[in-house]
Amino acid sequence: MTSSLRDWQRRCIDSALEHFISTPHFFCQATPGAGKTRMAAELARCLLEQGKIDLVLCFAPSCQVVDGFRSTFAAVLGKRLDGLLGAVGAAYTYQAMDYRDEGFWQLLDDYRVFVVFDEIHHCAGHDPLLSNAWGQQILQRIQDRATFTLALSGTPWRSDDRAIALARYSSPEGHLICDFRYGLREAIVDRACRSPRIVLLDNQRVKLTEELETESTVRLFPSIAKLLGESPVTFEELLRHDGLIDQLLSLGCGKLDELRRVKPDAAGLVVATDIEHAQQIAQSLEARGEGCRVVTNRTPDAQQVINAFRHGDCRWIVAVGMISEGTDIPRLQVCCYLSRIRTELHYRQVLGRVLRRIGEPDDQAWLFMLAEPTLRHFAERIADDLPDDLAVLSQVQIPAAPSGSMAGGMGAGSDADGSGGGEAGQDLGVGSAGAYSLGDFAAEPSYQVSFSQHYRQLLLACF
Repeated sequence: MTSSLRDWQRRCIDSALEHFISTPHFFCQATPGAGKTRMAAELARCLLEQGKIDLVLCFAPSCQVVDGFRSTFAAVLGKRLDGLLGAVGAAYTYQAMDYRDEGFWQLLDDYRVFVVFDEIHHCAGHDPLLSNAWGQQILQRIQDRATFTLALSGTPWRSDDRAIALARYSSPEGHLICDFRYGLREAIVDRACRSPRIVLLDNQRVKLTEELETESTVRLFPSIAKLLGESPVTFEELLRHDGLIDQLLSLGCGKLDELRRVKPDAAGLVVATDIEHAQQIAQSLEARGEGCRVVTNRTPDAQQVINAFRHGDCRWIVAVGMISEGTDIPRLQVCCYLSRIRTELHYRQVLGRVLRRIGEPDDQAWLFMLAEPTLRHFAERIADDLPDDLAVLSQVQIPAAPSGSMAGGMGAGSDADGSGGGEAGQDLGVGSAGAYSLGDFAAEPSYQVSFSQHYRQLLLACF
């Protein structure tokens, strides 16, 4: 076996090979950034060398991840995974399963095929009536025909509470059963992943001005959470506030400057809400003299843009839905979260983009975001890789099996230099105090929100 494998990868491969003696399906949950793709490729190599399989098929949720599988498997196996003549197999998106003809699926009957599913939580399926389209394809086309299957996920749960395809759950508790589990805490101890530092930006004096014809009223709020909870202002509107964007980017740029003194090619990711928002953020970065790239689903040759950024020296990439899951850009070390999406699955996947560690001094990842209550709750739970309230099915009939367990918790808070000492607040100096119109919530009245100079950052540090 390749000597450069991490210990967890070796243990997972050994466990899978032993598991495959009696059971064809193996489920691995490993924290984002730990190296699941490399592990899967090495497992495929072992099965090929042992003469147990003839072909390899891989499925993943996006074109970017598929390209990563092709390159990693080709490097490990020494054979192409492009589906062309002479290849050892192929890699496709889940969406592409709908367009494979019967001749393609016949391969599973004619050959011994090892099928790998990346981020399997995208595929819902135990019962065809409760499955999504991708889960149905797995149930109908692959489940009972593949010689072996490997299901991978860094965040093994679904927001709709449906069962994950190929997964097993305990009965009656409904806990997900993983055949191998590798959590963030273990990955940081093993130096496979960076230790996350999560900074929440808040303001201690937010002014909301309500204008109605010739009258105006002013309300003051002591925090962003109070503003969102007690006024018509929405989270998405705050994400587009120039003052907040500038302040959050200021934190990210300052940290990136610091990191690049040690790692000169370190880079930052900004996750935007939509294309217009991404352009707004890019303009703010460029006004600071920061080099940046913007990539969205409408960017021509988006994959080429991402690849060029991966291997280049540009400081920032601003993305909408393109670099949130599975995309491997190891030099990303700072992230500014300005997405309107507030699900724990998406949040953890975004954080995973800056967790991949590539060197000895490369030990910290930084995530900057607004101090919105839901996001703060996610941040406080980040050390728990399998939250009990998420990875549990309710009202689903499933076969009995031994229950799995998961331990974990949030590490101690630390002050701004990460040295410990509890959650700390710091004045960040001069901020944006200018008014910013949030537009009409109705025909009348109109609202404006402005922020004082008293910005505050709250830092949560894992481990």
